[in-house]
Amino acid sequence: MKTIRRYLYAEVLTAVGFVTLGFLALFFFFDFVDELRWLGGQYQLTQALGFVTLSLPSHLYELLPITVLIGTIFVMARLAQSSEYTILRTSGLGPWRALRTLLMLGAAFVVLTFAVGDYLAPASDRAAALLKARYQGRITLGTSGAWMKERQGPENYMVNVGSLSADGGMRNVRIFEFDTRGFLHSFTMAPTARVAPDGESWLLADAQRSLFHEGTDSARPGERPRVEHTRVPEFTWPTRISAEMVSAALLKPERMSTIDLFQYIRHLGANGQSAQRYEIAFWRKVFYPLSCLVMVVLALPFAYLHFRSGGITTYVFGGVMAGISFFLLNNVFGYIGNLQNLSPWLAAGAPGIIYSLLSLGAFGWLVLRR
Repeated sequence: MKTIRRYLYAEVLTAVGFVTLGFLALFFFFDFVDELRWLGGQYQLTQALGFVTLSLPSHLYELLPITVLIGTIFVMARLAQSSEYTILRTSGLGPWRALRTLLMLGAAFVVLTFAVGDYLAPASDRAAALLKARYQGRITLGTSGAWMKERQGPENYMVNVGSLSADGGMRNVRIFEFDTRGFLHSFTMAPTARVAPDGESWLLADAQRSLFHEGTDSARPGERPRVEHTRVPEFTWPTRISAEMVSAALLKPERMSTIDLFQYIRHLGANGQSAQRYEIAFWRKVFYPLSCLVMVVLALPFAYLHFRSGGITTYVFGGVMAGISFFLLNNVFGYIGNLQNLSPWLAAGAPGIIYSLLSLGAFGWLVLRR
């Protein structure tokens, strides 16, 4: 069985590798053509090539379950067409043993997909964003930047970061402090800011502060409300908002690691903010690598079909359509979960559950009953 296992693994890995390279080359071409419209100034062809290359790990993460399905279907269908799989069956490769063999290979793809999505893709996306910012100026989210909220004791703070610079610093920072009654107590504005080395405060350069004093008869009879304006070269603002949280608010949640998403969800929950979008992204990070197991199970029944000459092309095309439909369904359920306020784990796991039922049904009908 070791020889059979090595043979199947080598065939599947080779097919998945070729399919993955083909898809990555296609995405590289499309992204590069799209990036040409941003050329100008310091952002030239070399920088565009670097940006597109750094974007490839994200495409690899999204494509791996699809390419696993297509590559495995191709191998199973080819073995069935050439009657090699029939020989393997007579050698002792029963349905359950074949399923166990493919699941072991699928588990390896699960680990690879998780590693790419949780470590390689976030790091490369951050490097790509900083590369583009270095030559185009900054990283922004819309016209208003990123808004965050933090509660410190009885006071509430609203923080607005306009953009991120190439070195990871923050630009156009505004901090609004509200008292227990919801009245504005202070307003701080700075053109640049950075997170302190200890990670427990922000250092705002050339900060302008406005303190709003209310007139109280008990303290100073006859005093009127007034605003006190001050300007300091560097203002230290204690906060638990880290640089990763700012990046999370400015970048897409799908491009964050699982740990960063979990910490940001806790921060939003502690400050009474909606975390639905980030919770769905978190559960997608959990379920998406497991879809590789679903894909190898879905491909196994193709080894038990009877092919005519040239019929393999039709089944491979069906595998391509199945992979694309999974990718589309995975994205659609994310939007539906946000709109309908569905449970995050259900919105993220529904495509995998649907395809799991399909794969188990196909395995039971085509493999066990025939």
